[in-house]
Amino acid sequence: MDAQAGAPDPARITEVAHETAAVIVGTGRAAHDPALTTRLVELVDELGLSTLAELWADRPARSLPGALWRLYALREWVRRDPTGAARDYAAGIRFADVPHVVAGVAEPPGPDELKALTDAILTGVFEGDLAIALERAAAFCRVISAGRAHLADDTDDHEPLVSSAQTRRAASMQTTGADLEACARLWRKDNLI
Repeated sequence: MDAQAGAPDPARITEVAHETAAVIVGTGRAAHDPALTTRLVELVDELGLSTLAELWADRPARSLPGALWRLYALREWVRRDPTGAARDYAAGIRFADVPHVVAGVAEPPGPDELKALTDAILTGVFEGDLAIALERAAAFCRVISAGRAHLADDTDDHEPLVSSAQTRRAASMQTTGADLEACARLWRKDNLI
């Protein structure tokens, strides 16, 4: 697209985003090749998060490229801050026990277990039921959201700015979880594009 003169055509950008998402998911699901699945799970490691952001970050949350963007962004966040992710997750378990079970993280949920979970979720996109992978990711987001809200409540009295930022992050994660769950429903109805 960079080689074309003028501003990029928004319709073409949308088309490329949806085509690349469909090709990646379709190829991974059709191949039944563990080595290919591993490469697809580690796509961010090879291409970089910024490349995927250019492709998919601006797509609607309730679309295939939007869902993939969120899944890869969650994986990258856990890879970059596994200790913080584990802290947020552990703080949310008692407030979101059913989502904790659905997410399927190993006990106790430490940094390594959360890394394994995000890899397992992405593996499920290519080797399992995509709707279940999306539901697991949504549940993960709900536990993180509950943990962040609880941590925000704990710091509200002595660090109101930190608490406010944590509350916004909790709300954002809750929205991501709702979007991923909606994508799972759309996938089951064969309407996720």
